[in-house]
Amino acid sequence: MISHLPPLNALRAFESAARHLSFKKAAEELHVTPAAISHQIKALEDNLDIRLFHRGSRTLALTPVGQVALGKLHAGFNQLAEAVEDMRSYDNDPIFTVSVTPSFANKWLMPRLHRFVAKHPDIEVRITASTKLVDNKSMTLLQDKELVDVELGSIDIAIRFGSGQFPGFRVEKLFPATVLPLCSPKLMEDTHPLRNPSDLVHHTLLHVDPIYRFEHQSYWEIWLEAAGLQGKIDPVRGMHFNHAYLALEAAIDGLGVALTQSILAASDIATGRLVAPFRQELSMDFTYYLIYTEATAQRPSLIAFRQWLFDEIRSMKALRPVS
Repeated sequence: MISHLPPLNALRAFESAARHLSFKKAAEELHVTPAAISHQIKALEDNLDIRLFHRGSRTLALTPVGQVALGKLHAGFNQLAEAVEDMRSYDNDPIFTVSVTPSFANKWLMPRLHRFVAKHPDIEVRITASTKLVDNKSMTLLQDKELVDVELGSIDIAIRFGSGQFPGFRVEKLFPATVLPLCSPKLMEDTHPLRNPSDLVHHTLLHVDPIYRFEHQSYWEIWLEAAGLQGKIDPVRGMHFNHAYLALEAAIDGLGVALTQSILAASDIATGRLVAPFRQELSMDFTYYLIYTEATAQRPSLIAFRQWLFDEIRSMKALRPVS
């Protein structure tokens, strides 16, 4: 349809003249002569084989078809102007949108984000919590195999939990792929204190579902097997949650023992709300990754956020399970 449009200059001349009902005022607005406006409109009428104006000796009036066309053309040129302004201002756009999984946002990013904001007050950060996949052609979210634009804007960068296989993106690993049991300190001195992995038989296991699996086994199944407790403790009993941060909150409240990445609980461990009762860690195939496109890699706001993110990770002290 676009390929069959008349010349844009002719449409612009008509829109201006129709809005002012004056070739002279249109010429002043477009910085051309009245004769040029008249010529453009005559060429447009010949192209469309219609009359757009009733011309009198001192008057100019729109024909019915001209009246119908004016409103849509006026709206269309306004949209074109907005699109051009968006293109001009894109590189200077202070809004920076981060799409991040709910657990990572809740337990790791939000407790630290104030430092990024203080360091870069000129960057307006927008956080979108989502577990949806990301399209490999543009930073938009996938839902039910259809592209869904992120509310209020496109994604600049994403943080996702997975194997690191995100074709079409720049992908950077954020943390080691290990998990370990975490619980409230009060469980260490409970009626059945947690001293050895076998003591888990007296406590509730906290699970995160849906969960990535190794050969159809859950993390608890693998961890208990590695601890020599296969067949001694039911690996599927306990409470189940759909996000890791919910399992961690349950652990903080003393409801049981969560098996998850200690990195998510770094703030809770630092404040003593959670402890790691055992030294046994489980290496896994999945962890958190930073994902962005080649097209946005050089955006100043992305460079600043990426640098801050890795500085924060490097500054974190190694977490050591308690004896």
